[in-house]
Parts: sequence; structure tokens; C-alpha cells
Amino acid sequence: MKISSYLIVDTTDSIDLGIRRSREPGNRQSVLLVAGLCTVLVFAVLAFGAVEEWSTFVFEAGATVLFLVWAGKQFVSRQVTLSKNPLYPPALFFFVLLLAQVALRRSAYGYVTKYEVLQYVSYGIVLLIAAESVREEDARKKFALALIVFGALYAFFALAQQLTSDGKFFWVYTPRFHGSIYGSYVNHDHYAGLMEMLVPFPLVVGMGHLLRGGKRALVAFCAVLMASTIFLSGSRGGMLSFVLEIVVFAALTLVQKRRNPRVALGMVAVCVLVLAFLVFLGKGQVLGRLGDLGPGMRLQITKDCLRMFSHRPVWGWGLGTFPTVYPSYRNFYTNLFVNEAHNDYAQLLVETGLLGFGLMLWFLVSLYRHGLPTSRRWEFKWDGAVSLAALLGCTGLLLHSFVDFNLQIPANAALFYVLCGLAASPLAKLSKRRRSRPQGDQESGGRRTPPDNGNSLAQSI
Repeated sequence: MKISSYLIVDTTDSIDLGIRRSREPGNRQSVLLVAGLCTVLVFAVLAFGAVEEWSTFVFEAGATVLFLVWAGKQFVSRQVTLSKNPLYPPALFFFVLLLAQVALRRSAYGYVTKYEVLQYVSYGIVLLIAAESVREEDARKKFALALIVFGALYAFFALAQQLTSDGKFFWVYTPRFHGSIYGSYVNHDHYAGLMEMLVPFPLVVGMGHLLRGGKRALVAFCAVLMASTIFLSGSRGGMLSFVLEIVVFAALTLVQKRRNPRVALGMVAVCVLVLAFLVFLGKGQVLGRLGDLGPGMRLQITKDCLRMFSHRPVWGWGLGTFPTVYPSYRNFYTNLFVNEAHNDYAQLLVETGLLGFGLMLWFLVSLYRHGLPTSRRWEFKWDGAVSLAALLGCTGLLLHSFVDFNLQIPANAALFYVLCGLAASPLAKLSKRRRSRPQGDQESGGRRTPPDNGNSLAQSI
């Protein structure tokens, strides 16, 4: 007897049960948390990356409100439920390290470190909300679609502003400090960093079987548009990071059991379409920037960071103190104010020492160790697709962090931690009521299907 691989679970009882569950107060609060998380992230991006005092305050206040809503949900249910996310321990120990820097006066500028601790708490909150509230299949689908829609609209806005605006944000606001403006960022590299984290979502969804027909083609177009603006921004680190994401995505699919080259061919098609779009806009010359990859001043700053690290190797100089301490160690002449190390790894080593750097390695190892298995069923399941897209976005930004400081920009750092929480979060399991089959089905010979624990590959639909 041949048993079909098709599995039909959509019964009238399950639909009614789903409707009743969606009307429960706890589920309404979960929807509110997901919507609030999207709002906070979008605001941080549009508010110039949340780098100014007022925008940073609003971002932190929004994160606090999200935490209060989540805590209120736990209070109403009279129990605190936390998933076993592997990122929680290293993140918590890093927070303890920062508190120790302040309490033991290990920081070269205690006030700045206290300010940075508050910002880190905000990152921890958005990671917590993403890991706990965006676990169900439906929540992950809505969150992924929200990121795709926002990414495409924001890329279109950035392109239109580049073609029509004369160095002004939103066509009306002139920044205090001149720079390579793109989108709502004063630095084009930070715009590219944002898009590196967003573009894997339409890529993964477009290459899978989650959407059909016109919807799938529309998502693929969004991917091409978003990727094109990375090149149009002129960020060399962004271009290389996007290429890495393409290579990693294709490699992951080729090493799967079926070794289907379809996705690899799709990635080649995306690259060709991006190139064609650049030529159509008359911006093909931006690829010439890839020929100018000299390390320049960034390498000098990194060398100076190693000397700074040698003076405080264990505790570091204190989170956020790099621009205060660095002038005493600068080994070259410049009339520019070096406010960041242009290398997030070197800056973390300087500010938090071996203790903080070790915790960062623990965080990243846990991210990939648990993120890769949960992303295996990306072609047919939204939870797996979101996990893979989030992991690719984190990978692109981590490469870019060797030559830039995207993780010092609150909007990009917040989205990075959200993606980390999504990638490493254990997939939500169905409740016993939803897993159980009606008695009538059992009597008629219906076969009970074991629950999917997130470790098995999806079957063809």
C-alpha cells in the first residue's frame, strides 16, 4: 500500500478552534506585541537610525512599553513562560559584565557607560519580544511579510530620494553633519547594513514554495529592488556582504539531501537582474568602487585598537568609551574626529576586553549552532523560512562589521538582535488540543501524525 505524503489538517473543528484561539486575550496581546515591535523598528530606521538624542529616547521608551505589555501578559496568565532560547545566557552575562564595569568603576567614562547600558537593555528587550512573541507559524508569516513590505517601500523611497533630492532627508530636512546620505541614514554604509538584514526575507520566500504565481513574482521583484539599492548606495562593504549572503544561501541549499541546484540558479538570476537594473538606471559605474578596496585609515585604527586593548585586556575601557580614550592612542594625523573604530569586533575588544569578547563568541556560536537546524524546512514552512532569512541577514551584517560600525547604530543593532532572536528561537510546538485528532477520524482509520519538532525536513507539497 502506498501512503501519500500529503497531510490534510484543515478540518472544521480546527478552523473553529483557531478562531476561538485568536480571540483569546493572550493571543490579542501577542498580536499587539508583534505590531508594536514592527512599529519600534520602523520608527528607529526612519528617525535617522535613532542616533540623535530624541530618537534614541523614543526608541528606548518604545522598547520599555513593549516590555511592560509582555510582563503584563505574564502577570495576567499568572505564570512566567520563557522559551529555552540559547542566546539568553550570553546576553544576560554580558549585561552583568556591563553592570560590573559601572559598579567597580572599570569604565574610563562612567556616565557614557551607564548611557550605553540603558541602550543595551533596549536591545535585550526587542530580542526578548521577538524570541517570545514571534514563534508561532502565523506570527512569523506576518512578521516576515511586514519586513518585506517595509523593505521594498523603504528601498523605493531611498531610490526616489537619491534621484530627486539634493542632499536632504525626506526632501525637506538638511542634516547638521554632511555625509554620504542614503535613505534616512547620514552614512550610506548604514543604509546598506539595514538592507543586508532585510533583503534575505524576499529572497528566501521568493525561492521557496510558500507563495504562488503573482505573489511570488512580486516578492522576487522586491528582492531585486532592495538588493539594487545596496549597490546604488555605493557601500563596498554592503556589496560584498550581499554577495556573501547569496553564496551562503546557495551553498546551504546545495548541501541539502536532494542537492537541488534550483536555488543556486535562482541566485544567479537575481544577480543578473540587479546588474540589469543598475545598467537601466545608468548607475553601472558603482561597481567600480569594488576595485578600490584599500584598507586606508581603517587598518590604522584597528592597529591602534590593539594597543588600547593591551593596556586593559580583561575588563576593557568601558562600553561606549572608545571616542573618549582613542585620541591618546591615535598613531596617525587626521583632522577628522574618529568617533568609532570602523570595526565592531575591534571596538568590542577595546571597550569590554576579553570578557566581553568571549561572551560575544559564545553568543555567535549559539546563534549558528541552533539557527541552522531550525532553518532546514525553509521551502515549505514560514517558521523555517524566517529562521533562514534571519540567519542570512545576521551573517551579512557580521561580515560588514569588520569594516564598519553598523552595530553602533541603534536602528541596525536593534534589528540585528531581533533577527538573532528569531534565528535561534526554538520553534513553537502545537498544543495538545490542536494535535489531537477527532474520535471520528480515529474510528475511520485516520493515521495520527507525530508533531513536528522543527528538526525534520519539510516534505514536498
